[in-house]
Amino acid sequence: MQIGEILAARRKERGLSQMELAQALTARGCEVSNQAVSKWEKSMTLPNARQFLALCEALEIADVRGEFSEGRAGLLSGLNQEGRRRAQDYIQLLRESGRYALQPVLRAAEPLRRLPLYTLPVSAGTGQFLDGEDYEMVEVGAEVPDGSNFGVRVTGDSMEPRFHDGQTVWVRQQRSLMTGEIGIFLYDGNAYLKQLVARDGHVALHSLNPHYPDIPISDALPLRVLGKVLTA
Repeated sequence: MQIGEILAARRKERGLSQMELAQALTARGCEVSNQAVSKWEKSMTLPNARQFLALCEALEIADVRGEFSEGRAGLLSGLNQEGRRRAQDYIQLLRESGRYALQPVLRAAEPLRRLPLYTLPVSAGTGQFLDGEDYEMVEVGAEVPDGSNFGVRVTGDSMEPRFHDGQTVWVRQQRSLMTGEIGIFLYDGNAYLKQLVARDGHVALHSLNPHYPDIPISDALPLRVLGKVLTA
């Protein structure tokens, strides 16, 4: 079997759609579309190394070498499916016992950063103005992506299921975005968390929640990009 066929079989075994698998990869820091998953499964393209490792994690493929060599290599080589399952069950029992756990490596605490967090929410529904002066400085650590310049709290549900009401998203300040990227936009006096799309020669701000229509961008009104959202 080719890599794509194996990926498709494991996805179906776990009852995931291509969209759900793409969302699982995005949650692991690899932002991909369901079209990309489809191309991998059809062997039209191959995932890169980071995407491949995220796929194995999302599909719960533990013995990677054995899985993709169809049992001819890897730690569990020579075992049939029942033998492989029993070996993995025993490994899980060892983990759960706690007797063989790796000892945590003590590391020096990472220095905290101070970033502005805007208290006037960016609307993920109807749009509210992002006041450039209304923010508080907060200390953040490694949980905030490198390159972030500021954070905003989201209101509304138009970017569900990826972004939720009350969630803080972290943003890298920049003046332009590629089509398909998600960012913070200022348009007609309102600030939005949206995806930038171009369809039929027209630019629009797209909501991930299908219950919200796109916001078409008029040539008469300037669209200002405030930054790219880095939070997955």
